[in-house]
Amino acid sequence: MVKRMPSPTDTRRGLRRIIGGGPERVPVPRRLVSAVLSVLVAIAAIAAVVLAATSSSPAGVSGRNTAIPSSRPAAAKSSEPVVPLLGGNANNGGKPMAVPIASASAAASIKSARVAPLRGLRQPDLLVVAPFSLSGQILATVARLPAVTGAEPIEAAKIKINGVYTAVLGVNPSTFRGYAARAMATSGALWQGVANGGVAVSYTMGTLDRLSLGGTVTAAGRTQQRLPVVAFGTVGIGGVDAVVSDATARSLGVPAANAIIISASPADVTSPADVTSPADVTSLADVTSLAARIAKILPSGAGVEPLVTLAAGTSAGAPPSAADGAGMTAAQLTTALSAAESRKGLPYVWGAAGPTSFDCSGLVQWSFAKAGVSMPRVAADQARTGPAVPVSQLKPGDLLFYHTDPTDPGYISHVAIYLGNGWMIQAPQPGLSVQVVPADFGSQFAGAIRVDPRLAAEVAAGLA
Repeated sequence: MVKRMPSPTDTRRGLRRIIGGGPERVPVPRRLVSAVLSVLVAIAAIAAVVLAATSSSPAGVSGRNTAIPSSRPAAAKSSEPVVPLLGGNANNGGKPMAVPIASASAAASIKSARVAPLRGLRQPDLLVVAPFSLSGQILATVARLPAVTGAEPIEAAKIKINGVYTAVLGVNPSTFRGYAARAMATSGALWQGVANGGVAVSYTMGTLDRLSLGGTVTAAGRTQQRLPVVAFGTVGIGGVDAVVSDATARSLGVPAANAIIISASPADVTSPADVTSPADVTSLADVTSLAARIAKILPSGAGVEPLVTLAAGTSAGAPPSAADGAGMTAAQLTTALSAAESRKGLPYVWGAAGPTSFDCSGLVQWSFAKAGVSMPRVAADQARTGPAVPVSQLKPGDLLFYHTDPTDPGYISHVAIYLGNGWMIQAPQPGLSVQVVPADFGSQFAGAIRVDPRLAAEVAAGLA
């Protein structure tokens, strides 16, 4: 299910300058997902300022001039790709592939101290962020709270990489690596490359934006630099698409230590396989109350945002019901779906949100905006905009989410819109256009939600 973890009003007001991460990502394990970073920072002081066919027939939407076939798709697989097959079967039995690493010479631009070995894994549960540096006293006070098991100062900002605003973290590679997804955390070469002045980008960004591993990208904040791409690996924090060293972030104009990543969960709980006891679940359920306590000790202008927690409907117990959600009106659904269908044939472009090119979450945002529904920009936040629905209860307009990242099999990197009668519309990947295809519920399917306009507007406003 999708468990909404709302921020207090004063905290949300303090986060008005915070913007969600990269175009399309959020981690979802089968039973309990790693916490998802739903927000990253837009720094006001600088220019860089930072997720079918059903077992029964879903109800249609009357009055819509539908562009989908009138019959269900055949049982045989479509000849067209249904979702971006970046890593083939991204689930791969739950075992991530090794993070692709560039040669050592690709990140030799800066001499740095050797990165310390990994000293255990932590789950990121909360993000504290401000448009200014946070004092050591704030960090120490947060770290002393009883429920906090880890607190790490970082830089968080949205800066342009090759001309596209990208959520970037500046970190101390030796101390931050334990907060990353397991495959990335255990890669010493990756973190040494970051320490040497390189940038590690998410597998999805590297692939869909056609970056060259070992090549360079242009990072533009207050200053502009060419950075070597040292690895394609998903950090495991939803929306984050690039990681650099703290020194590199500061040289790009990001305020030093303007953010704190916080863990309130037992150590070594960072993937579905790590959820082994009720204590793991309980610690995550307490994140919202911890956020409220932290908000009280932050200076004016700083805020704290709980990270989204999801549980798939396939876990023990009955799937959650969407009956309590306000949902969209028939008129809104008709408008949003017609808008999406009108974009069929237009090209996929990484980071694009219309009107003539789209990435997957950009198509969702643009289409729903035509119906007067304000949606957050990225799939990591779009997954927070309504309750989960089981496949047997899907209706036109529901959002379908997928995981395709082989470096982190539980990580969502794609969203599509369900059209009804077993079809969906999506902006798939570079080289392909917006397309209507059979909805897929194979190994890459991660779950579905029904959009609640009120909740969607609240999430979007909190990120504005």
